Amino acid sequence: MYEGYYHHDLSPFLIRFPEGWFIEGIRWYGLSYIAGFLIGWGLLSLYYRKGRSSLNPDKVFNLIFALILGVALGGRIGYAILYDWNTVSENPVRIFAVWQGGMASHGGMLGVAIALYIFSRLERLPYLQVTDWVCTIASAGIALGRLANFINGELWGKATDVSWAVVFREYSAFTQTWEYTFPRHPSQLYQAGMEGLLLFLFIQVRFWFFPPKHVGRITGEYLIGYMVFRVIGEVFREPDEGITLVLGMSRGTFYSLFLVGVAVVCIWIGRKTLAYTSAAAGK
Repeated sequence: MYEGYYHHDLSPFLIRFPEGWFIEGIRWYGLSYIAGFLIGWGLLSLYYRKGRSSLNPDKVFNLIFALILGVALGGRIGYAILYDWNTVSENPVRIFAVWQGGMASHGGMLGVAIALYIFSRLERLPYLQVTDWVCTIASAGIALGRLANFINGELWGKATDVSWAVVFREYSAFTQTWEYTFPRHPSQLYQAGMEGLLLFLFIQVRFWFFPPKHVGRITGEYLIGYMVFRVIGEVFREPDEGITLVLGMSRGTFYSLFLVGVAVVCIWIGRKTLAYTSAAAGK
């Protein structure tokens, strides 16, 4: 069926353990998170060595730990509230059922924002300076996460007949098995390329070669860039089953629009409070 198209047959596991073990195996999705944090660790350490950051190795460790908590808790709680509220409201314990999947990128952003606020207060650093540093590394993790979504065969795109379409397996309630259906946009790869790779490269070039005069500028530009790429990606992405639209828009598009307001506030506050001077950069 649908010859000439790639039929997705990738395993979500790098290593699968024998049946009966405590965990099923080592998943690509989990490894993508680990790799993303390691890349962030490496870049933040590089910033310090090049005099572009005041975060010494100990502070980098503390920041990465804060990011892990923010992403994990924010992503999971955000998914429960934004995408699975009906189920969670009936059974609040489900919010802790991480093995059943479900992470929301917008919830992860909010969790990170809160974690960074606590970190900046403890370390006595300007909040928007810290968010600028983190925004330069964030899209590396997003790119890896979207690639893991593709490997998992989840969050696929809408039906299409383009030559690069992918035929994914979908669960059939009739046969109670996973079956190949019809070609779809590999929207996970689109998002990995846009809100992941392209946005990462843009922010890195901005940080190294065209540093702004005020803190908060990189944060604002990152949020606007993420919003634009996310909205474009949502055009090709199939809405999650059972998730209703908001004002005719997918949840991902609707929630992303709020990032513009946050971006404007970050840029405005940055211009009013602290210039991107050698003191702000930690030189």
